[in-house]
Amino acid sequence: MAEAMTAAKPASASAPAARNRRRRNWVPYALLLPGLLWLFVFFVLPMVTLASQSLQEGSVDEGYVFTGNVGIYADALSQYWSQLLRSLGYAASATVLALLLGYPLAYFIAQKAGRWKNVMLVLVIAPFFTSFLIRTLAWQTILAPGSIVTTFFENTGITALLRWMGMVETTTLTATPFAVIMGLTYNFLPFMILPLYTSLERLDPRLVEAAADLYASPVQSFRYVTWPLSMPGVVAGTLLTFIPAAGDYINSKLLGNTQTTMIGQVIDSLFLRVLDYPLAAALSFVLLVIILAMVGFYVRKAGTEELL
Repeated sequence: MAEAMTAAKPASASAPAARNRRRRNWVPYALLLPGLLWLFVFFVLPMVTLASQSLQEGSVDEGYVFTGNVGIYADALSQYWSQLLRSLGYAASATVLALLLGYPLAYFIAQKAGRWKNVMLVLVIAPFFTSFLIRTLAWQTILAPGSIVTTFFENTGITALLRWMGMVETTTLTATPFAVIMGLTYNFLPFMILPLYTSLERLDPRLVEAAADLYASPVQSFRYVTWPLSMPGVVAGTLLTFIPAAGDYINSKLLGNTQTTMIGQVIDSLFLRVLDYPLAAALSFVLLVIILAMVGFYVRKAGTEELL
């Protein structure tokens, strides 16, 4: 009898422990459920709807019917490939400029700003307190003929350089590719600075000092210490800048001309003016696939473990 009671006690004691383990196994999934539901409702469903709409035929008056017309993707690419390539080129240019401008600023805020760090971070995000539309319209005044910027560019030869590069046609800076790229760079610059600041703030200065002790020059210290350790911020910043810039249409509409039309502007026109929903949906889906492919390739090549 005593041996039976001794054997039964561990079995009865293990039952609550097993229930606790099962409960703990379900907790992470329960915590993930709201986020997964959000992604399903606001990402998966719209993407499925968009893909379905691109394969429909018909008109607004008669209605649309799903026919599986995959040929519309070939039509979309043949008609608007130039606007698509232009959008990717403008977005890439703005991303590179944002990285060149944002990296030194983020490094200074993270490592050198001291007690002014919070003030400078507020100044970085201060443009978000103003409407995106107003910020873009302000560049019409900044680049207007006779403005300080235009006069400075003319006197220093920068306008001639931009004309040689094909960014402007005359001495006018507005309604040019240069104006569109500047607008994109300015509007999305905070998205580059903040991830860079996060990575650079975690950089241990003793690592740079150790590199100097090993007779590394400042350039070598940056190349082999600072830059590799900041790569998660670089990758995150470039993605957060490139992706919205590639689909933007406000900057090209307000700061550009008919020769600077981006794919977002085409999609907007097809949806709201031409009312060709299948073609607009096909272009949207093509842009999505291209960006996802480029992002996947870029992140894999960057090799940042924190993002994979």
